[in-house]
Amino acid sequence: MTTPVITVIGSINTDLITVTSRLPSQGETTLGETFHTKPGGKGANQAVAAARLGANVQMIGSVGEDLNGADMLKALAKENIATSMINTVPDKNTGIANIILSEQDNRIIIVPGANDTVTPEYVQQFKDEILKSDLVLLQFEIPMETILFCLDLCAANKVPVIVNPAPAREIPSGYWEKAAYITPNEGEAAQLFDFDTMSPEFNEKLIITQGDKGVSYSFNNKRSIVPAYTVTPVDTTGAGDTFNGALSVALSEKKDLETAIKFANAASALSIQKFGAQEGMPTREEVDAFLKRD
Repeated sequence: MTTPVITVIGSINTDLITVTSRLPSQGETTLGETFHTKPGGKGANQAVAAARLGANVQMIGSVGEDLNGADMLKALAKENIATSMINTVPDKNTGIANIILSEQDNRIIIVPGANDTVTPEYVQQFKDEILKSDLVLLQFEIPMETILFCLDLCAANKVPVIVNPAPAREIPSGYWEKAAYITPNEGEAAQLFDFDTMSPEFNEKLIITQGDKGVSYSFNNKRSIVPAYTVTPVDTTGAGDTFNGALSVALSEKKDLETAIKFANAASALSIQKFGAQEGMPTREEVDAFLKRD
């Protein structure tokens, strides 16, 4: 089987992670338990997930001309992700995600920094590389005009795109239809879509992650659930990114949709059993072994 080529166009952040037993109320100060600095960003996370699962991954994005940016580039290169299309931007900070982990859940504040410089004009430079891809993976932590540009470009050239609409943001009419698949979580789906008026063709693009309840999808106008795997979570940060990276690999390998979702569910289940968004992401061997035990 030919190794798929996946292009991720998205954010690169440094994750600043605080672990606490109790979230503070408004105006209150509480003591945290531990603090960690880790590589992150939805784009970078999904690129790492896909690379560990065996895809040839190239990333388009931006970092600041700072120590965090240099560290993020090293982290991506270590994962065998092509970084030649990542811009280092003077006078900009690398994006930051402030993450609070408490009671096996997380709250996140994003400061985009250099991610805001991933413009259509910047991405246009890499049109040829994008169009050679088996699949393109997008998220919503870069400018919306860039998302729309990529959807236009890929739709016109029949390159399939997975859109992970996180964080949830509205896009102009007609653009959702240009995606091959749309992968919101259940909160994002409720915010973005009206299921009562949705056409069957559009509904079949939607793959909705629902945490420990599993993943819902449609096939032949019938909505089904692929159950989640039961595991004990350590850190849920990056679970959705692992799912999207794994789904992109499985679909690029021409797996049918249900099989691809099961593969992505397995990768996601393995990821939440370790600390850190990227550190917990499994290898192909780990996912294959997990599925054999199922």
